[in-house]
Amino acid sequence: MAGRLAGAGASSPLPRALLLLAAVALFSISFLSLRSLRPAAAPSLPLDEPRRLRFSSPLPASRPSVYHSPEAFAAGYAEMERSFKVYIYPDGDPKTFYQTPRKLTGKYASEGYFFQNIRESRFRTEDPDKADLFFVPISPHKMRGKGTSYENMTMIVKDYVEGLISKYPYWNRTLGADHFFVACHDVGVRAFEGLPFMVKNSIRAVCSPSYNVDFIPHKDVALPQVLQPFALPEGGNDIENRTNLGFWAGHRNSKIRVILARVWENDTELAISNNRINRAIGELVYQKQFYRTKFCICPGGSQVNSARISDSIHYGCVPVILSDYYDLPFNDVLDWRKFAVVLKERDVYELKSILKSISQQEFVALHKSLVQVQKHFVWHSPPVPYDAFHMVMYELWLRHHVIKY
Repeated sequence: MAGRLAGAGASSPLPRALLLLAAVALFSISFLSLRSLRPAAAPSLPLDEPRRLRFSSPLPASRPSVYHSPEAFAAGYAEMERSFKVYIYPDGDPKTFYQTPRKLTGKYASEGYFFQNIRESRFRTEDPDKADLFFVPISPHKMRGKGTSYENMTMIVKDYVEGLISKYPYWNRTLGADHFFVACHDVGVRAFEGLPFMVKNSIRAVCSPSYNVDFIPHKDVALPQVLQPFALPEGGNDIENRTNLGFWAGHRNSKIRVILARVWENDTELAISNNRINRAIGELVYQKQFYRTKFCICPGGSQVNSARISDSIHYGCVPVILSDYYDLPFNDVLDWRKFAVVLKERDVYELKSILKSISQQEFVALHKSLVQVQKHFVWHSPPVPYDAFHMVMYELWLRHHVIKY
C-alpha cells in the first residue's frame, strides 16, 4: 500500500500541472466574458480641439461645473452647426408678422433678436424639403407694439396660421409637430389660444415657461427674458466687492413678491424694497446694487419668469430663483444649481437663513460658474457662438429629433 501511494505521488506532477492550467484558462474566459457584459466607456471627445469638431469657438475650460454633459453638448452643438436647417414661411405683411431691428430693446427683446437673427443666419434654408423645422414668423410683440388688441391679435394669428395650413403641405405631414413659433410676452403666448392644436402639437419658444399653463417641457423651449441693452458692463471675478447678502427691488405684482417684501423689507442684511429704485436717488443705482451683492433675489412676477435672472447673471450676482413651476432656460444643457440658488416659493420665509448657510467657499464656486454661463444669456446681432440665439437654436435642434417626416 505504501509503495503504491509513493508511486502515485511520484507520477502526479503532470496531472496537477494540467489541472492548474485548466483553472487559469477557465478564470481568463470568465473574466473576459464578464468584461464583455459591461457597457463600453463613452469615448472622450476632444473638447479642447475645436477644429476637429468644427466649433466656431471653444467651450470654457472648466465645462463640467456648469453643463450636465459637456461631451454631449459639444458633439450636439457641432452637429447643429453643421446640419440644422429651418424654413421660414415667407407669407404675411412684414409690418405685422416680422419683428424689426427697431425693437431690439426692453425686457421682451428676446423675441425681436430671434426674429432678426434667424432671418440672417446660416440655419435658414429657402428649400422646405431640406428643412428640419418650420418657423411660423408671426410676432405678437410686434402687433402689441402697434396697439393691436388681444382679441384682434388672436384673430390675426388664427387666420394667418390657418392660411399657411391650407396653402402649404408641410403642416399636415406631422400635424404641426415640426413647426415652432416664438413669443416672449405672456400676451403673445395667449395670442395662440385660438389654435389649440398648435398649442398642443407645435414647439413653443416662450419667455413664460410655466408648468401649470400648458407648457410642455419635452416639447416646448424656455426663452431667457433678457433686458437689453445692459446699462453697465458684465460683473464677475469681483467677489471682494460683494459685501451685501441679498437684494431685490420691484413692484408687488405677484403673491410671492408681496410676501417677500412684507417679510424682509426691514431686514438689515437683506436689501429688499417693494418699489423700484427711483432714478432721482442717483444714476444707475439699481444696476450698481447688483455689483455689491452676493445673492440677487428673483421672484416671479405676473409670470414665473423675470428679467432679473438675466440681469443677475450679467452683473455677476448669483440669482436666487424664487418661483414654482418654472422650466429654467437651457435646462437641458445647464446645471442651474451650479451657478444659482433654486428655491420653492414656500422657502421665502427661511430665505435669510438659507443664504447665510451657504459658505464663502460655496459662494465662490457659484460665482465662478456664473461667469462661465454669462455668454449664454446675451443676444447679439449678428449672433456669436454660444450666445442666447445659438442656445435657443440648440434647444430647437434637440427637439427636431422627436419627429421627422
